[in-house]
Amino acid sequence: MVAGDGKLPALQQQLHSKKVCVVGGGMAGLAAARELRREGHAVTVMEQSGDVGGQWLYDPRTDGDDPLGAAVPVRVPGSIYACLRLISPREAMGFSDFQFVPRDGDDRDPRRFPGHHEVHCYLRDFCDAFGLMDAVRLNTRVLRVAAAAAPTSTTRQWAVRSASLGGGTDTDDGAQDEVFDAVVVATGHYSQPMLPRIQGMEEWGRRQLHSHSYRTPEPFQGETVVVVGCGDSGKDIALDLCQVAREVHLTANSSSAEEAATPAMSRMLASHGDVLRLHPRTRRLHADGRVEFTDGSSVLADTVIYCTGYGYSFPFLDTGGAVAVEDDVVGPLFEHVFPPSLAPSLSFVGVPRKILVPWFFETQARWVAQVLSGRRALPPEEEMLRSVEEHYRAREAAGVPRKLTHNIGGVEPLKMYELGEKYCDMAPLQEWKKELVLSSILSMKDDAETFRDRADDSENVHKGLRAWRGLAARPQDNKTIADVEVEADAPGVPDG
Repeated sequence: MVAGDGKLPALQQQLHSKKVCVVGGGMAGLAAARELRREGHAVTVMEQSGDVGGQWLYDPRTDGDDPLGAAVPVRVPGSIYACLRLISPREAMGFSDFQFVPRDGDDRDPRRFPGHHEVHCYLRDFCDAFGLMDAVRLNTRVLRVAAAAAPTSTTRQWAVRSASLGGGTDTDDGAQDEVFDAVVVATGHYSQPMLPRIQGMEEWGRRQLHSHSYRTPEPFQGETVVVVGCGDSGKDIALDLCQVAREVHLTANSSSAEEAATPAMSRMLASHGDVLRLHPRTRRLHADGRVEFTDGSSVLADTVIYCTGYGYSFPFLDTGGAVAVEDDVVGPLFEHVFPPSLAPSLSFVGVPRKILVPWFFETQARWVAQVLSGRRALPPEEEMLRSVEEHYRAREAAGVPRKLTHNIGGVEPLKMYELGEKYCDMAPLQEWKKELVLSSILSMKDDAETFRDRADDSENVHKGLRAWRGLAARPQDNKTIADVEVEADAPGVPDG
């Protein structure tokens, strides 16, 4: 008998150690490595960069021959721009047993919303604390993952072909073939640019690039720049450009500028009205350099930067059509993790968007690790597939566009917190952290430029912070924040 959460009774548990390949050494891949090792599996992490961290490893390089990032896969995987800071508070972002507390050091950033370098340092600290680096192969590109021929075995295995990038260069140095019992795909979804379809893009002779190729504002000194898309990266880059550009024209995904004039946008325009302009969506790029908008207005531009997001791409993965990417949906995936026909030997960690990281990755990874060991069981294939189809139908009935299939926090935020309770023994996220995340989101919607520096926490959040700050005064150990909260209710704990 299997419990509702898939956990087998103790007498039925026959735990197994599997040889597992994790593709990607970013935040999701490291979460997977930690949970797989915790469950007793033998883990190999393959990471194409020269260090762990994934997108949080800042790479100043860009591909000058492909600024739009049209190649698949892109030749420079990094997409982080120099000015990027977190939009989620660090207090809510830590692994359950390794909190994201400020650390001493000249190159460390103690702010609630630190820059990207601090996140990378934190991930390195995490690796060191749990001895993960000996499982990581750096400068290793995965070329192909496919089912291995195993005529004498009833258990599916996977053949993984990888190549060493000699000396950190982009040249594949030979290839190595290995067989694994399971593969966890944890390559993220912030490397392969998604480009809009705008009339005239192919003929426009001036500079065009995707935000994937943006690093610093200096190359755009004195220019007139059109930024297509006013999501988080669009606003960040537009504000960054306001320091050096002659004019910055930010375009929205709406038919009128008035529709896009949110409180946060209105504040940005009020603060930078001498440089920054807001327009409706872009209609056409003209050969003479003009960029035309849907309200009929136009501007003569030097550069167009597309801040239009990223798509899912797994060029190394060969499943014979069992898993495909279509309309920005990876599917079919049971609970965004397991492809029903290939589970549990193939899984994905890090597909959902708009979720709290790394906590959500840790939850997914723990579920994968426990299913692979036999501690928990998945539903039958037919039941998993039916669940996926029901999810699609429910989203469609609610009017949610198909491209938002993997958007959890932005559509059904409570679902983000239910996975751990439903499928593994992950402790629920503390209520004060949920409140802090929500208040940060509301502050960002009010003022995108200054919300990171505001301090208007509730008493409930203050109480949680007193416990959380206690972790900063002691070496990191295996205590969870919940353990420390119990101590914080005792007399004598300082207010911080």
